[in-house]
Amino acid sequence: MSDLRKLNIDGTVIEVEGAMTLIQACEVAGIEIPRFCYHERLSIAGNCRMCLVEVVGGPPKPTASCAMQVRDLRPGKDGEPPVVKTNSPMVKKAREGVMEFLLINHPLDCPICDQAGECDLQDQAMAYGVDFSRFREPKRATEDLNLGPLVETHMTRCISCTRCVRFTTEVAGIHQMGQTGRGEDSEITSYLGETLSSNMQGNIIDLCPVGALVSKPYSFTARPWELTKTESIDVMDALGSNIRVDTKGRDVMRILPRNHDDVNEEWINDKSRFVFDGLRRQRLDTPYIRENGKLRRAEWPEALAAVVAAMKGRKVAGLVGDLAPVEAAYALKQLIEGLGGHVECRTDGAKLPAGDRAGYVGTATIADIDMADKILLIGTNPRAEAPVLNSRIRRAWSRGADVTLVGQAVDLTYDYEHMGTDRGALDHVAGLDMAPLADKRCLVVVGQAALAGDDGVAVLAAVQGIVTKSNAKLLILHTAAARVGAMDVGAVTDGGMAAALDGAEVVYNLGTDEVDVPAGPFVIYQGSHGDRGAHRADVILPSAAYTEEGGLFVNTEGRPQLALRASFPPGQAKENWAILRALSAELDATLPFDSLAALRRALVADHPHLGQIDVVPVNEAAAIAADAGPLGSGDFGQAVASYYLTNPIARASTLMAELSANAAVRVTDKIAAE
Repeated sequence: MSDLRKLNIDGTVIEVEGAMTLIQACEVAGIEIPRFCYHERLSIAGNCRMCLVEVVGGPPKPTASCAMQVRDLRPGKDGEPPVVKTNSPMVKKAREGVMEFLLINHPLDCPICDQAGECDLQDQAMAYGVDFSRFREPKRATEDLNLGPLVETHMTRCISCTRCVRFTTEVAGIHQMGQTGRGEDSEITSYLGETLSSNMQGNIIDLCPVGALVSKPYSFTARPWELTKTESIDVMDALGSNIRVDTKGRDVMRILPRNHDDVNEEWINDKSRFVFDGLRRQRLDTPYIRENGKLRRAEWPEALAAVVAAMKGRKVAGLVGDLAPVEAAYALKQLIEGLGGHVECRTDGAKLPAGDRAGYVGTATIADIDMADKILLIGTNPRAEAPVLNSRIRRAWSRGADVTLVGQAVDLTYDYEHMGTDRGALDHVAGLDMAPLADKRCLVVVGQAALAGDDGVAVLAAVQGIVTKSNAKLLILHTAAARVGAMDVGAVTDGGMAAALDGAEVVYNLGTDEVDVPAGPFVIYQGSHGDRGAHRADVILPSAAYTEEGGLFVNTEGRPQLALRASFPPGQAKENWAILRALSAELDATLPFDSLAALRRALVADHPHLGQIDVVPVNEAAAIAADAGPLGSGDFGQAVASYYLTNPIARASTLMAELSANAAVRVTDKIAAE
């Protein structure tokens, strides 16, 4: 039931919900209110006082607009709408006074601060600051914190807005930061000097309105005005987080989140944010050919000739890796199937049904989590598989949603009912009476660990039975950014990877580094890094990484999104689709496109939904497999063994290796003194 109220802001009458705060109402009216502590996605603290406004007829003092609701205002004496002024002399003087207080202890070290050029304090000091100070006493200084290898601290700059404390507590779900002391001695700190143990901690760098929390890997490497900014899509997990890639010359200097309310809101996980040093290491920048058991450098004509000699007249199979854009998967499918071979993208063994989109994507969207009353997690650890999605589940839990888990008991940062770890627990849940859920909004999230066993089809059938009985929506949580897109273009073989490789004399490996290609076949590896796939290869064709070519990626809910090229591949490396197009010409099986635009036209003609960028197609409920077979026995495993080392780019990163080692130490048993 709506509670609309009229409000006069600076002479403009607007109508807004009574539950809105004044700062939100001012935004509706197109008026920007300065703020430091207020943030739309965090609880209200009301402690910076920068958002002061004047409420006519209210108390004879300015009001904090972030903490005052519209419904709390009194109308005028004749019933006219309440009046709020945001630019009166009282407001101007109050904000200038607040700014003067904030700058009393601030060190004013902008020339050496990494936040300079994109600092809220700088911007607002330009509007409300003065060119002198009445404060003659020595400035207060505080010790810097050691929060770990990601976040660098300069706590003397801190203005105690508490955004970092509220984010780590409310969104990340850890309780290691807080404010201690009173008055002049109050400071933001980590309890007992702990480092942060969240894989979402990098977001406090973006939240900090001053230079107190900055990126340690990015520190002193570039200024924001030196960077070229490119909008793209993250591929470190299957969520499809919207990101901005900042480059200086050919190097990626940092990766930041972009706002997308229906996907990642304005957060990204730490692997997505800090993996960029892996783009510079272990790179394949020239073709290689294996001779006498050793790889030697080669030129492109020689490498392509070696591939043609290996492939012509022989049985070929293609494997699609976890980071390949849709265009590359589509081109590989056209090439390999044109030669009579098979292509497979389900390299982890997940029993995802080909052709039935609701069976490998589900019927839910990520945003459905927000409204869910009941959430059932099956064979998944979303904190490791999609940390940003896990924070969304945590928010639903904090608003009252009940969460149930079937699978390994792990710390998800929120409470849940643990039904068991094995298939028997899933069978038990499937047999429960779902009638009490008739008027509830239910969501089932199933992970790849549940579908990767020999009985994956039976597990999916049991899950679909639960979905049908409870009238729930289903979300298939993938771990590979390329998986849904490759499934959409039909890069699958009946019988899975084993059937695709059966009898194959040549394997064309498009960036598959998470599984071992069996001994025997001649292996052509097309990828960006010298990882497991390259070690097994007989010919290596160097390709671009995800920041170095434009491409489509379809996220875990089935939303096609467009990643743009931010830099260029090193050395002789080429874009993935261009390598396949050149090879097809050498094989006398020329693919029918000469440009990325022509490739996309062919792709969209075959699969029209991929042309609807940022639109989630509606999937009808999948048909339950009639020949699913019985559920097996045994516990569900974990789809992600090491969160920080899930792909070749992450494994090439020294920072990810350090974080992985720190995480391993953190889970060891504590000694008595701890």
